[in-house]
Amino acid sequence: MEHDHHHHSTSDLPEGTNTAKDPVCGMTVAVEANSRHAEFQGNSFHFCSDKCQTKFKADPWFYASGKGTGHKKAAPADVQYTCPMHPEIIRDAPGACPICGMALEPMLPSDEPSEELADFTRRMWVSATAAVPLIILVMGGMIGLPVRSWIGHQSASYLEFALATPIVLWAALPFFRRGWDSLVNRSPNMWTLVSLGVAAAYLYSIVATFLPGLFPEVYRMEHGVGTYFEAAVVIVTLVFVGQVLELRARERTGDAIRALLDLAPKTARRILPDGSEYDAPLDNIMEGDLLRVRPGDAVPVDGTVIEGRSSLDESMLTGESMPVERAPGDAVTGATINKNGSLVIEAGKVGSDTVLAQIVAMVSNAGRSRAAIQGLADRVSAVFVPTVVAVALFAFIAWMIFGPEPPLVFAIAAAVSVLIIACPCALGLATPISITTAAGRGARAGVLIKDAEALERMAAVDTLIVDKTGTLTMGKPKLTDTEALGDVNGSDLLSLAAGLERGSEHPLAEAIVEAAEAQRVPRLQAEGFEAITGKGVRGKVGGRAVALGNAAMMREMGLDTALAEAKADTLRAEGKTAMFIAVDGALAGIIAVADPIKESTAQAIRGLHGLGLRVIMATGDNERTAKAVAANLGIDEVRAGVLPEAKKELIDSLRRDGHKIAMAGDGVNDAPALAAADVGIAMGTGADVAMESAGITLLGGDLMGIVRARKLARATLRNIKQNLFFAFAYNAVGIPIAAGLLYPVTGLLLSPMIAAAAMSLSSVSVISNSLRLRRVDL
Repeated sequence: MEHDHHHHSTSDLPEGTNTAKDPVCGMTVAVEANSRHAEFQGNSFHFCSDKCQTKFKADPWFYASGKGTGHKKAAPADVQYTCPMHPEIIRDAPGACPICGMALEPMLPSDEPSEELADFTRRMWVSATAAVPLIILVMGGMIGLPVRSWIGHQSASYLEFALATPIVLWAALPFFRRGWDSLVNRSPNMWTLVSLGVAAAYLYSIVATFLPGLFPEVYRMEHGVGTYFEAAVVIVTLVFVGQVLELRARERTGDAIRALLDLAPKTARRILPDGSEYDAPLDNIMEGDLLRVRPGDAVPVDGTVIEGRSSLDESMLTGESMPVERAPGDAVTGATINKNGSLVIEAGKVGSDTVLAQIVAMVSNAGRSRAAIQGLADRVSAVFVPTVVAVALFAFIAWMIFGPEPPLVFAIAAAVSVLIIACPCALGLATPISITTAAGRGARAGVLIKDAEALERMAAVDTLIVDKTGTLTMGKPKLTDTEALGDVNGSDLLSLAAGLERGSEHPLAEAIVEAAEAQRVPRLQAEGFEAITGKGVRGKVGGRAVALGNAAMMREMGLDTALAEAKADTLRAEGKTAMFIAVDGALAGIIAVADPIKESTAQAIRGLHGLGLRVIMATGDNERTAKAVAANLGIDEVRAGVLPEAKKELIDSLRRDGHKIAMAGDGVNDAPALAAADVGIAMGTGADVAMESAGITLLGGDLMGIVRARKLARATLRNIKQNLFFAFAYNAVGIPIAAGLLYPVTGLLLSPMIAAAAMSLSSVSVISNSLRLRRVDL
């Protein structure tokens, strides 16, 4: 392609300057002796920046041909951040949630490590470094290091103050910020408790260190007044440990999505018009490009096979390990693996339009949507936090009145311990972590969960409504029988029928033509073809008058179908559609077509019954065919001849009777019903609109996926309930002990440090329990 390097641009370059257009960004650049340039196919190109030059070198043809000029790669929009617990909170920068104080997460998982994780890890290590000498100062006497008595009580207190202050005032800042926000926003949460506890311990200790005279003589006794610096620092350290573990675990739940993103290759082999090939960056692939997929490579984008045959491993989509044959004209999906043959494909959907990109978006949405059980956790927090503050105050007053000497020390200890152990940080994690992990596990098995609620409802469903065509069956009719009734034999009948049907658009016509091609019967042409709506088709084929249609058509021609009806009825009872064929004005035979049932269907129905579901088939097909299919599969109930609106009405009426309904369908006509059901399950092989209105999509498009989805849903809900138990159990047991209930009986008092450890332990239990879902057997 020739480039005119001598045109004058309207830019602000001085007159007479040689200019050229940067092939990457389209800017006009001045051409000087030392300017950035590159040669390609005998032309030289000039660039405005090193960045443009690097891009050009990666894919010179793309830019030199003018295709890529100003090409915006499908860059992700500016990342927005949202709270895992409160998806309604969306911010443009990372920070903490104003409602619960949890760290906001990017809405699409990225490979960048979380800034907060790095920051908290640093603060955690600094706090830990200060905590060790503090513990030695306080408890040294027990382990044979009586540092306190060596340096004197007062100096020891000053030293503690010096160690604790930077931790409380610098390291713990994010905690205090969140605690303050929780008060300002009137949404009490764990940070309210942590910041109150730490602040109380620290402020009390300062007074005890610098103004011991404020305490009556009795308090000081021979030891001086006890301080809580070490408790404040250890608490901060332990909360950081819990937070760091939590952030790490949340990164791991994003692993499922990252693994999906990694399935797509980073480059694609582009074939140029002159037949040469080279590897181009995936971002530069545009719709309509020809790409070569070599054996063993992943298919780069969604597209159509132009030449070559191969078998593809599509298990990432379907969960099925059997490779699938693909030949010219077939669609292929990005990230599936090409096994043995070489294919040339034409790129169809690229970037964020590919199936893989949509899967990633769905999985990350599921992790962020709310489950009803999560709202429960929020409502509990709102009551729980004020209650805890009240208990802490009550404990403080009780110790002041009834406590042993020195009462103030005990009172503070009890109040601080209560505030800290009650911290429901694990509560915030209980649901989101389970759901995110489950969504990732589902995606690996070909079950896509669009939102958390769908998963939660799926566990409670008791009735499944399935569409027949395309869900239970292949959705593509096949010829099953050709019965000759006169002197024209079977293969001639097929050849006449196919000749006639070649001009027809009807799906049954396709089945007849395909069978004729497969059986290699002679090809005949039809003349004077006409379709009679609701009855059949007729015309002249190979010089003979042929009519193909239902009984009504035969009667119109004055033919008696009574004898043939019995035969046709037998075929219909097997779920087949029977048509009559007449040749030269005489009834010549019956042709039967059926939509075959998918192999996995019968096993799936057994599995669903085993999981306690009632299966109802709702189909637009006639009663007889529907009953035949249902009997064959052991389906509980059949509703035949149902139109799309009626499917929705059926669901509404069953729901009024108190049933929980899941609806599985694949077509545009199923969308209203999918949206009306408690859980809509779309077949990934079906229409996009079906997937939009469904909460769960099965990539494989067979019912085994529903069995997997149900198992996953039950495992997840079980997991969430265990998590909520872990979150509350430690707190419920710990609060009375921390308040000092056992002290009169056993002399047992929880120190604030043990309280903090118990609090972190609950978070860790919740996280490790959730990660068990990664290995759930579907």
